Amino acid sequence: MTSANPPNGFTAPNGENRSEIDEIQALKRLLEVASIVLSQAVDLVENSLTSDEQLSEPSKFIPGSTIGKHLRHARDHFALLVDCMSSKPPRVLNYDIRLRNTPMETSRQAAKEALEGIVAQLEKVVPSASLNETLTLHAVTPYPQIVQTTFGRELWFGSLHAIHHWSMIRVIAGELGITLEDSFGFAPSTLVYQGSEAPLGKSRI
Repeated sequence: MTSANPPNGFTAPNGENRSEIDEIQALKRLLEVASIVLSQAVDLVENSLTSDEQLSEPSKFIPGSTIGKHLRHARDHFALLVDCMSSKPPRVLNYDIRLRNTPMETSRQAAKEALEGIVAQLEKVVPSASLNETLTLHAVTPYPQIVQTTFGRELWFGSLHAIHHWSMIRVIAGELGITLEDSFGFAPSTLVYQGSEAPLGKSRI
């Protein structure tokens, strides 16, 4: 009897086995999601915001928040992951390293360049990375914690983390009378459930 699905040891014509093909596909999909999420922020600063001042306007409903701070914070997580993967093993990741009051918090042009720059870095790093490479995550919770994670998990977390901050940007944008693209700030699972035609709303199952 012939199996409908090749086993994990299946060898493709180019010499790659099934598990390697699956890993390449998974990384490609995670990179696609991250790129789409970050491109939403690029579209925000290019087409939705009309002044640099809107980046630093304090929120009345989320104390201490501004659109610029949320953009910077979300981008930082991707940047820290890229920096971690660019270092020599054993690789240590720490999201608590922050660069505050950067130009992208007050300048639309700086924000655009920073966001596009991290997409370019991800496109360079992700294809040559290993989905299941072990990373050591250092965190303050507020107790110091050290846990093991993987590159694939953290790349996915970066996208979900950004979406969480995009949802808060949506609140601030509403305060300022700024209209955003309909899917901005919504998780892919929510968009799929709603039957959205947005790029992250179409189930690939």
